[in-house]
Amino acid sequence: MYLSRFLSLHALWVTVSSVMQHYPSVWGHYDVCKTQIYTEEGKVWDYMACQPEARDMIKYVRVTLDPPDITCGDPPETFCAMGNPYMCNNECDASTQELAHPPELMFDLEGRHPSTFWQSTTWKDYPKPLHVNITLSWNKTIELTDNIVITFESGRPDQMILEKSLDYGRTWQPYQYYATDCLDAFHMDPKSVRDLSQHTVLEIICTEEYSTGYMTNSKIIHFEIKDRFAFFAGPRLHNMASLYGQLDTTKKLRDFFTITDLRIRLLRPATGEIYVDEQHLARYFYAISDIRVYGR
Repeated sequence: MYLSRFLSLHALWVTVSSVMQHYPSVWGHYDVCKTQIYTEEGKVWDYMACQPEARDMIKYVRVTLDPPDITCGDPPETFCAMGNPYMCNNECDASTQELAHPPELMFDLEGRHPSTFWQSTTWKDYPKPLHVNITLSWNKTIELTDNIVITFESGRPDQMILEKSLDYGRTWQPYQYYATDCLDAFHMDPKSVRDLSQHTVLEIICTEEYSTGYMTNSKIIHFEIKDRFAFFAGPRLHNMASLYGQLDTTKKLRDFFTITDLRIRLLRPATGEIYVDEQHLARYFYAISDIRVYGR
């Protein structure tokens, strides 16, 4: 009886081994998964390109700021509310937990009250530019699966560039430009992702959609991954096999959705007006309450 069981298992292994010789362990860019399905011929193995589960990549991020002393609170300073330049009784103090706004508060759980956020120093050195680079590093390659979302506690910046790296920060390339006036800021005509097509999906654009407004629902900036996926998978992303096929066979397309690092370049804070009010420079600063990056 034991011998017959052994022979049966051996026969099964020979059969599986024979089948697997025709299916590589990796199909192009993706690992191979197998699952049993029922057909008219009975139960058979079905092989497909499989994807690791998408997850919140912010849990694994390392953040650096340039200049490193750009966070407010050392020394303590007061700042004004964006909507009211005369309401200047807010305080940032790095030595007091309730008044500190360190970088890690860009990645904590949202929904707390009062809200938590990172904040830069104010634009007290105007007209010297208030420039900040926020670099997010993972020390691994990530394939993006959803929109990059940045939520500002202050007004959204008048000028900003989102950049990506594919070689762990050695070189950088722009992902998207953001401005209240693209032509003035970056010498580019304003566009949105809706203006693109399957053939121009890799075009780097400047958008004005996310650079105005100071209401609660006007604090978010997107880099639209899913809208670009839709050019290949359909508007409701039902045909993901088509997208994966394109990613597998087109290196430039796959590289576009792949990163090792992201850099948020803040170039000009929200002013809400054409001219900077030099009498109330404490109303100009950057503050980010949340950053979301999903991928695998």
